[in-house]
Amino acid sequence: MKKLSRYLQSMRFGLLLLGLIAACSVIGTVIPQGREISWYAQTYKSYHGIMLLLKLNDVFHSWYFQSLLALLGLNLTLCSVLRIHSVKAIQKKEREYLLATPADLILPLGEKQRERVTDGLRAMRCKEEKSGNAVVFSKNSFGRYGSFITHLSILLTLIFGAAALYNPTIIDKSCLPGESLTMDDGTEIFVESFRIEDEEGKLDFTSEINIRLTDGKESSVHEIKVNHPLGFGPWKVYQQTYSTAGCITVRNLNTGLEDRLTLTDLVFLTVDGVNGLWYEELYPDMIQDPSGNVTLVSSVSGSYPNPVYKVETASDGVYTPILAFPGDELQVNELKFLFEKPVEYPGLRIKYTPKVINALLCVSFLLMVIGLYITFFCQPVLVCVDEAGCAVGGPKPEGMRIRVRQWVEEFTNTNIRGE
Repeated sequence: MKKLSRYLQSMRFGLLLLGLIAACSVIGTVIPQGREISWYAQTYKSYHGIMLLLKLNDVFHSWYFQSLLALLGLNLTLCSVLRIHSVKAIQKKEREYLLATPADLILPLGEKQRERVTDGLRAMRCKEEKSGNAVVFSKNSFGRYGSFITHLSILLTLIFGAAALYNPTIIDKSCLPGESLTMDDGTEIFVESFRIEDEEGKLDFTSEINIRLTDGKESSVHEIKVNHPLGFGPWKVYQQTYSTAGCITVRNLNTGLEDRLTLTDLVFLTVDGVNGLWYEELYPDMIQDPSGNVTLVSSVSGSYPNPVYKVETASDGVYTPILAFPGDELQVNELKFLFEKPVEYPGLRIKYTPKVINALLCVSFLLMVIGLYITFFCQPVLVCVDEAGCAVGGPKPEGMRIRVRQWVEEFTNTNIRGE
């Protein structure tokens, strides 16, 4: 049991966990997360089954990733608790050992040399404490807490990072280019444009969005792609899915009024409720065999190569199914319908993380910087001066020993020159 406890709190175990977490994070970055199962089946045809079995499509919510985070939290907690309890005990043992330093570890000093070393230590503003005939000088005693502060900051970063990852409000919304979404708190997310393919015809899936907070601050227009979200204030917007909507311009020949409609669902376009056009669905392509039979293609990857509108006209009780293409026109009584190029639009995943969590994460990072600074630049110093000479202790006494020797050499050289 003791071996297990020692291993759980060891640096080796912590580094192993960090390596596994880093590997999972790389996988979660390379493989797009949270897409539809059909997308993985189409994109990773030969091994999508293994990917889904191992939950590589949602790594950060998988049982093994959460287990790694929990074990790392346990490792950091054990390190922190043990270190804070042992700091004072270690400091006391070092002081006792320094007072009982073996003779071969003491730097012999004459009376004047001891005075020079003492003056140097006092100039460094070391804390001075008498113990019998000896004087113990100490400085940067708080430096022993550097490791504890560093471990504690990593633990807090882990806790608040997990809170930011697993407890935000998540909203999935679609938005047409040129329109905006309004969140419950009044924040507006504008979709300026969206494209499925770039100029070379390669899949791109890029949205240009702008976030305006309730206080009027704006993010300005930024591009977002899969795994490249935009974070602004408490909001983070991801490029999640995409789709294509039909676009029809309707003109009333009697009144001259015209309206351009973007359609995503079944709808009846009419004035009198009887005559008009039933919009059913938009298909990406069609296949026609030599005999004239038509098969509509239901899905493709990327932009629609040859969009087909499936509609039905209703005129005086007569219903006529029709396949229309961009640029076609249909007239039903006083209504004229112009079929235009379809509109591609994004599906966005919107995450809201309370400001307090982001603030606590910033505090954790600041605490980590402080802990690292104390650990590396505020090394504890412990020097014992008595009639026998001078002894130096602490976690890394080499630097202080060199300084003491320099003081002694400077004093000796000054006396030789007669200064």
